This record gives sequence, structure tokens and C-alpha cells, in this order.
Amino acid sequence: MKFEILPHPPYSPDLAPSDFHLFPKLKTFLAGKRYQTNEEAIEAVNEYFCELEESHFRVGIEKLEKRWIKCIELRGDYVEK
Repeated sequence: MKFEILPHPPYSPDLAPSDFHLFPKLKTFLAGKRYQTNEEAIEAVNEYFCELEESHFRVGIEKLEKRWIKCIELRGDYVEK
């Protein structure tokens, strides 16, 4: 995909694709569901990710670039959306 690696803090919730792209949709998928064991929950999460299109992950990486720019423009202030 020919991305250039850019410097950023070791961790920022604004720049972690899992926090702004993957987990919100996973939370929606899991909402209201109950599992009897940890293994059942893990299996459900694994199935969820396996069923996602490859483009879903690509879009998350593409959104990361836009969020990175926004974070830089805001000088590190929290980037809500």
C-alpha cells in the first residue's frame, strides 16, 4: 500500500485504528448478546473479524492518515471524530 511511516506518540487513542475503527463496530455486533464461557465470546469475536471484507481493514488504515493530519493540526488535542 506504499504508506510512509510517520512519527507519533507511542500510544494515542486518536491514532489507534482499533479504538476508532474496529472496536466501535465490534461493540455494536456484541451488544445485547450473552455468552456462557470466555471461549464462546472469543469464538464470536473471531467469527466477526473473519467475516469482515478485506476492504474494511484498508478503510481503517486510510482513515488513520486523515486522523493523523487532524491530530497534528489540533496540536495533540483530542480528536473526537
